[in-house]
Amino acid sequence: MSMKVPLSGIVPPVVTPLLNRDSLDEEGFEKLVEHILAGGVHGLFVLGTTGEAPSLGYNVRSEVVSRACRQVNKRVPVLVGITDTVYSESVALAKKAADCGADAVVLAPPYYFSAGQPELIEYVQHMVEDLPLPLFLYNMPGCTKIHMDPETVRHLAQLDKVAGLKDSSGNMVYFHKCRELLKDNDDFRFLVGPEELLAESVLLGGHGGVCGGANMFPQLYVDLYNAAKSGDLATTRRLHQKVIEISNTVYRVGKHGSSFLKSVKTVLNLMGICNDFVSEPFHRFRTSERDIIQKLLDSLEV
Repeated sequence: MSMKVPLSGIVPPVVTPLLNRDSLDEEGFEKLVEHILAGGVHGLFVLGTTGEAPSLGYNVRSEVVSRACRQVNKRVPVLVGITDTVYSESVALAKKAADCGADAVVLAPPYYFSAGQPELIEYVQHMVEDLPLPLFLYNMPGCTKIHMDPETVRHLAQLDKVAGLKDSSGNMVYFHKCRELLKDNDDFRFLVGPEELLAESVLLGGHGGVCGGANMFPQLYVDLYNAAKSGDLATTRRLHQKVIEISNTVYRVGKHGSSFLKSVKTVLNLMGICNDFVSEPFHRFRTSERDIIQKLLDSLEV
């Protein structure tokens, strides 16, 4: 049940283009997938946080999985987020992913009732017995309220189906603790979520990033990963600075925590790739914010 080759590189968390609350922007989704793949990415991750998975109806989630797997057609691995508050729904989506040809699933802790670490370990142990695909753990305490302790990760990494960890905590001390605990497990993959930490993590032994910005500028993040992996510090510094520039400008338009998602969808819309509808309780940027994003996009030189 392990992946044929341990996953490394840039695995963008694919935005879910929508026409309205319950309809996928099919044409936009197809264009987006091809746009991302053209940047040389190493995999795709659908139904993650950037994909608004918890806000999507199960019919849309199912459609995203089937369309993504069919379109990618094994050009790169496809990972599918199965996080849910309902155990059986996570398993059902994992089986759907397997039937469609996905390569792995990604699971964060259930996000309503807060589980203790022993309960979380037991939950994952039970889950992997019912999963038809390899599993990436997903540490996302900002959304789930649960921090996956390094010792919990070490314990779960011993399970045959657990292939790696996507960490979106933004905590490099946590990264180093996990790396040290699993230094003898060469196949276990460490992927970081915050793209601002991509260069640092790869230089220090991480295996890649799940970078939301790679929806917009996939080749930038691929080039940064390759430079860091090869130890080209001059190129790494230059490309890292461009990533930080995006973070400090595009992602800061707007006043709320939803600004990152709105910004990415607005850029993709302005690039003519897909619709920018955002699932409620959020909404797309208004004209004033779109004008700011357009000016930033014109000046970024990516």
